[in-house]
Amino acid sequence: MNLLAQLTRHKPVEQLQAEAGQRGDFRRVLGLWQLTAIGIGGIIGVGVFVLAGQQAAINAGPAVALSFIIAGIASAAAALCYAEFAGLIPVTGSAYTYGYAVLGELVAWLIGWDLLLEYALIVAVVAIGWSGYMQSALASIGVTLPVWAQGALGTGAGRVFNVIAALVTLAVALLLVFRTEWGARFNTLVVSIKVAAVALVIGIGVFYVNPAHWHPFIPERVIGPDGVGHFGFQGIQTAAAVVFFAVFGYDTLTTAAEESKNPQRDLPRAVLLSLGISMAMYLAVSLILTGIAHYSTLNTEAPVADAFKGLGLQWVAVTISVSAVFGLLSVLFAFMLGAARIWFALSRDGLLPGWFAKAHPRHGTPHRPTLVLGVFTALVAGFFPLDEVANLVNIGVLSAFIVICGSVLLLRARKPDLPRTFRTPFVPLVPLVGIAFSLWLLSKLAAITWMVFVAWIGLGLVVYFGYGIRHSKLAKAD
Repeated sequence: MNLLAQLTRHKPVEQLQAEAGQRGDFRRVLGLWQLTAIGIGGIIGVGVFVLAGQQAAINAGPAVALSFIIAGIASAAAALCYAEFAGLIPVTGSAYTYGYAVLGELVAWLIGWDLLLEYALIVAVVAIGWSGYMQSALASIGVTLPVWAQGALGTGAGRVFNVIAALVTLAVALLLVFRTEWGARFNTLVVSIKVAAVALVIGIGVFYVNPAHWHPFIPERVIGPDGVGHFGFQGIQTAAAVVFFAVFGYDTLTTAAEESKNPQRDLPRAVLLSLGISMAMYLAVSLILTGIAHYSTLNTEAPVADAFKGLGLQWVAVTISVSAVFGLLSVLFAFMLGAARIWFALSRDGLLPGWFAKAHPRHGTPHRPTLVLGVFTALVAGFFPLDEVANLVNIGVLSAFIVICGSVLLLRARKPDLPRTFRTPFVPLVPLVGIAFSLWLLSKLAAITWMVFVAWIGLGLVVYFGYGIRHSKLAKAD
């Protein structure tokens, strides 16, 4: 077999569909609302409780709501494409598996390898945000950590390591080692608390909105000391690129396809439900937040709670901090779950060592990759500041969105008659919109983000050509 044929060998869709019902690695225990809760858990989190305020203060002003709309359009187009694949190929692995079926082994490997890092970094970002709210809640009852344990180097004098951020990632990893339904029930409870907190922000905040805080809605563009433009339309674009990772997360539920009771029916519905509910919450909170406090005051570790403190509503601030402490756990749960299952899928296909593709004999979970990810994310969350990690997470997911949208177009052309439980509407328009917005957002990311991305992809190519190309199951079959 020549090299090109090796790189483009793929799993036929029909084979994956046949295998989907025969897989017995995991236990099928998740229904529609548990899947939707995983999706909402992955979407609603640090974007509402941290990034909305910070990006309003740094880049967009009150127009951060427009940043969420821009990011949401790209995310919605990709969500419709994800929904088609989720019903068509209900197999663990999400974008990696879909790419394997349409574009071949090399592209699929690079997407899976990339998402592995991106999901892990998202866990670290959310853990850092969670730590800020946890420390705020503890401070309200008079408990403070030693200075060295409050945050990473560079986040304040005397700070060395974010102990709380590291501990919470390890705790979530341990939870995910146990039965999936136990974690799913816990996640559903936590999501309910989080949704109630968002409702509280909207329900109380609407009575304290000062329309003067919205003027000007789009602050005049300024050039910062770093030579980068802030505010104006450029600031809206920059904020959209940063908050983008806050408006996806529904893809994490597709990684649990083999744990779904009725994946072909429930996965597409859960994808669309989770994104629709979450976007409505984001828009409402961003408008309320910039209406109750001037945007320039929102660049804090817990901007929503601090905004209500500024109104003298200490009980609301404490309630939000406590709710955020619980609510952000669901984001950690969703992305840790997704990362571990992508790792499991890569190993099951032979692209990574098969040692990682062994489900726990008692709990039926991918415990080995979950524990490794727990340690890795704990170190990243402990040693790095929020902004540095947040800037690295979007590029891989945007790349995956381009692959998914392009794959829908290719598969519609190659196999238009395949039975689909959900069909992306307005093809080719919707996939092309998803591709165009993703490319545009990619162009707004910082140079350091591209450098890290290229380095990680380069390492992935080394791993693939040094190991995966010879050990993959398709290679052995050939």
